Amino acid sequence: MSADTRHRGSRVIARALYDVANSSFATLIVTYRKRFLLSFRAGDRSGPAVPLRVHDTPAPGRSRNRARSRSEGAPPLPADLLHLRPTDAAGLRVVALALGGTAVGVALSLTDGWTLWLAGQALLALVLVQWFVILHECGHDTLFRTRRYHPLAGRLAAFFSLIPYHAWIRVHGRHHKWTGWQDLDPTTESLVPRPLGRAERTLVNTCWRLWIPLFSVLYRVNNYWHLPRLRRLFPRPQDRRAITWDLAVLLAIYGGILAIAGPAVVLRVTGVALLVSLGIEDLLLLSQHTHIPQHVSGGEAVRPFPALEQESFTRSLRLPPLLSALVLHFDAHELHHMYPFVPGYHLHRIAYAPHNEIGWRQWIRGAKQMRGDVLLFQNRLDSGYDL
Repeated sequence: MSADTRHRGSRVIARALYDVANSSFATLIVTYRKRFLLSFRAGDRSGPAVPLRVHDTPAPGRSRNRARSRSEGAPPLPADLLHLRPTDAAGLRVVALALGGTAVGVALSLTDGWTLWLAGQALLALVLVQWFVILHECGHDTLFRTRRYHPLAGRLAAFFSLIPYHAWIRVHGRHHKWTGWQDLDPTTESLVPRPLGRAERTLVNTCWRLWIPLFSVLYRVNNYWHLPRLRRLFPRPQDRRAITWDLAVLLAIYGGILAIAGPAVVLRVTGVALLVSLGIEDLLLLSQHTHIPQHVSGGEAVRPFPALEQESFTRSLRLPPLLSALVLHFDAHELHHMYPFVPGYHLHRIAYAPHNEIGWRQWIRGAKQMRGDVLLFQNRLDSGYDL
């Protein structure tokens, strides 16, 4: 394919992204006036790590103020937080910001200058993380007040997140149901302690030491693209059809983009940004439930833990306030599990200080001093590392 053809292909891709942004935003605006009542959907050591004490070690900087402003007493009841409902205006602002950031990032990444290209990649990396958070909110029906907006925004976010939408809804719903039971939660099932082969242990430890985002890639492949596993987890015909359809549509779209623009252009526009975003998500996802003691059912019939009881199986990071707002307070993961009906952009309004909250620098420093296999397949009671 000639250089001119590739250049025309890149312009087609850029134009398509702008069209998607405009059409999606217009669709939301047209239907914005029709309000419906919200229905909530519950949806061996590598070296001595620095002992971390979550409760008695203050985090540096302004981020500690958020915890100081919250109550240290009993958590509020869900009924006391029903006023924290999503609004269509807030959801539209979030989607519009992500669409605008995506369009600007793609445009900058298609320029010839290295400075503008690097700026575009940095912006795209942040926006790709934001799309993942938007997908998360849409899966809970907590981005908009009007429930039917969520499939529109959710499928757009799924495209940028490399995660099929229906698979996300079903797997993430089951994650919330079985948090605390490591072998029943589909997102932690593969991390149940077990003997590791030499090759697997070497791969995990090397990737963790070199900051290669292995986990966020396997998180997608194993939980949302592994069709035989998904069909086994969700045997209902309607779920199987919807999951298979979403996988096929996304593969067709990605294949079409590669065919039109060519691999070189796609790599130029998305390569570094995608790698950085996956690295960020690696840290966010691993911080949430990894190396925390959990139960194993061992095949016995057990009951799910209620939402308020899931705090002890979850960890929160304290990001700087601006970054926390940008990711819709996705770092406040304990509060999210305790009150999954509260929109992410309202979580900071809950007057409660979670017990497992830790500063992001502190967690990264402690986690990186462990081997990857210790972090993933043990917990603090086994390893002695209090993260």
